[in-house]
Amino acid sequence: MRHRKHHTRLNRAVGHRNAVLRNLTIALITHGQIETTAVKAKTLRPFVERLITLGRKATLHHRRLAFAQVPDKVIVHKVFEEIAPRYKDRNGGYTRILLGRRRMGDGAEMAFIELIDRPEVAAPAATTDATAPATA
Repeated sequence: MRHRKHHTRLNRAVGHRNAVLRNLTIALITHGQIETTAVKAKTLRPFVERLITLGRKATLHHRRLAFAQVPDKVIVHKVFEEIAPRYKDRNGGYTRILLGRRRMGDGAEMAFIELIDRPEVAAPAATTDATAPATA
């Protein structure tokens, strides 16, 4: 039976599709937010959320499972040491998809996918007297 076997194919072969998802995952973990097509963002979301869930468990077995999904030591280390501890009290929903513009050329719907509760966005820098414009 083929129940629950549907995956978005992205018009690519299996190996190419997995490579695209790995590369998008690496870019998302590195930068915290990326812009891609809406279909790719919706396909990427469960892939990234499974990786962060593995990071929350933080055992050697889960680290090896994560490394099997994304064979990049720097990214796996960042997921386990920096990103996953931020979401220890959250039960899923680590990413947000914001639909945006239409791409010039082919009209594809674009979207931003980002990690929620990013520290560089959550706490904006307060203005000080030295940097504030003088009002006379």
